Amino acid sequence: MRDDSPIGGFILTALFVSVVAVGGVNAVLPELHRQVVDINHWLTDKQFADMFAIANASPGPNMLIITLIGWSLGGFYGAIVSTLALCTPTCALTYLVAQAWEKFKDAPWRIAVQAGLVPMTVGLIAASAYLLARAADHSMMAYAMTAATAGISYFTRINPLWAMAAAAALGHAGLV
Repeated sequence: MRDDSPIGGFILTALFVSVVAVGGVNAVLPELHRQVVDINHWLTDKQFADMFAIANASPGPNMLIITLIGWSLGGFYGAIVSTLALCTPTCALTYLVAQAWEKFKDAPWRIAVQAGLVPMTVGLIAASAYLLARAADHSMMAYAMTAATAGISYFTRINPLWAMAAAAALGHAGLV
């Protein structure tokens, strides 16, 4: 691979985020965005947000954004290698940690670590939500719809798909 090839740099990025993706790929979206959009300029904000939307609308795991970015930067082989770069270290690490985790299931340090991972994961996913809202929302109406959908999702038992459907209808009507 040539030194100026963006796919080589992206594979290194995928390897890095795979190890710190506690809570899934959505938890590392801010760092992925920073590397892909802000630092290396491989994609624009809009392209990144579009790929995230496609990855989440597609059936399958939420890590498909890595595959889409790999495809964009390196075609078919870029998609395959990027996906492997994300999955292989994570799978190996998960296997090793699961073996130790089960062995120490009643240890006080394990209970403390597990309790500490919960707020960290929630914070990482909240940062991802903020980043995507900032990239996708470009008007006060869009910000209001995002806030309303988040509020409905968090504070009620109403299925968030209804709020998203209403937002899509408002967007289709040209009100956003």
